[in-house]
Amino acid sequence: MSTAAQAFNETLAGLRRIELDGLRWRVFDAKGQVLGRLASQIATVVQGKDKPTYAPNRDDGDMCVIINAKDVCVTGRKMTDKFYRWHTGYIGHLKERSLKDQMAKDPTEVIRKAIMRMLPRNKLRDDRDRKLRIFAGSELPFGDRAIEPYVMPPRQVREMRPRARRAMIRAQKKAEEQAQGSTNNTKKGKKRDNKPEAEISA
Repeated sequence: MSTAAQAFNETLAGLRRIELDGLRWRVFDAKGQVLGRLASQIATVVQGKDKPTYAPNRDDGDMCVIINAKDVCVTGRKMTDKFYRWHTGYIGHLKERSLKDQMAKDPTEVIRKAIMRMLPRNKLRDDRDRKLRIFAGSELPFGDRAIEPYVMPPRQVREMRPRARRAMIRAQKKAEEQAQGSTNNTKKGKKRDNKPEAEISA
């Protein structure tokens, strides 16, 4: 079996246990998106919280397909300071791996862990995990499905860090002042140009 066919079979694994009738296939593009903000939006959709029929005891979420997982971004120094830790079961065998190493090894697992840790720990957790299909690249094997691209909400100024927010406000004020200064200069230049014409006509 070729690697492409094997990857396709892995993506279809677990779909037989999901009732696919009536589900929407939402596509999230992780390129340039912040990991936490992207994971929170996906967790909302996979739980069905964006629907008016949401109930915590039912699994009404949609299928979530995430592409370009290798191009996801993080803020601060999380790439080197964030670690994933697990235990092998033997005494003293505590393993750890940094976010940078995990992105190099398997970037899809980074997004999966971020999403799963935002979901409630109940019996619906496994079914919601099966509705996640994460790909490191931009290729989609689900060509026969009606896929809907998900538009991420714009990032508001109040959600930014204080230093970045102050820098953005200063830049906006400076741009406004420059625009006002340029309009004032053009008005003054027009007045100066009109004076000699008036004197010549007189």
